Amino acid sequence: MAMTMGRASLLWLLHVAGLLCVYVQEAGAINFNIVNQCSYTVWAAGIPVGGGKELASGASWSVDVPAGTSAGRFWGRTGCTFDQSGRGSCQTGDCGGALSCTLSGNPPTTLAEYTLTSTTDTYDISLVDGFNVPLSFAPTNAQCTSISCKGIDAVCPSDLQVSGGCYSACNKYNTPQYCCTGSYLNNCPSNSYSQIFKTQCPQAFSYADDGQTSNFPCATGTDYKIVFCP
Repeated sequence: MAMTMGRASLLWLLHVAGLLCVYVQEAGAINFNIVNQCSYTVWAAGIPVGGGKELASGASWSVDVPAGTSAGRFWGRTGCTFDQSGRGSCQTGDCGGALSCTLSGNPPTTLAEYTLTSTTDTYDISLVDGFNVPLSFAPTNAQCTSISCKGIDAVCPSDLQVSGGCYSACNKYNTPQYCCTGSYLNNCPSNSYSQIFKTQCPQAFSYADDGQTSNFPCATGTDYKIVFCP
């Protein structure tokens, strides 16, 4: 009888320990809830965590990102076709022909970027790779700022226009002045193209050196909601 009780107690303790391990794993993850409110299908993508998922209009995707993940991003892809193996292509945001992305998306792509640290998260919307899908990026922490970029297409300069979106000047011309490289690395003023982007989407990175007004902090442990076509 004593042996039976001892074994039962051991099994119960192992069960509790397993539950605690699951709880610790989940507690260390940050949830990103990605919602497609566009009238069309968007193929959401995320790296280094997430991969990709087809989102019909009204659909959502929940992604748990480990705490401490840095330089992460989500974006929407449009005009995609994939076969049963997950291979295909997209008009905008394509990541090497894969449904589940491990590579960055081809411009133009509106980016929702984040870095999660042990003290403070940072997040932003970036137009450095151009614009293809309107989006908002909202922390669940009410003390943090909800940000959005609802449209560039209507003001996109003719030389940056492309089917499905709008290139950034860096995408189009790839010069140090527009990409903040070379002699412009540490001294990169805004330009006529980025000023158009900034006027239309004041909370977003309009070019690479636009962090002072476009990078937002929030307390670590906060979950986030990203909406396509908010």
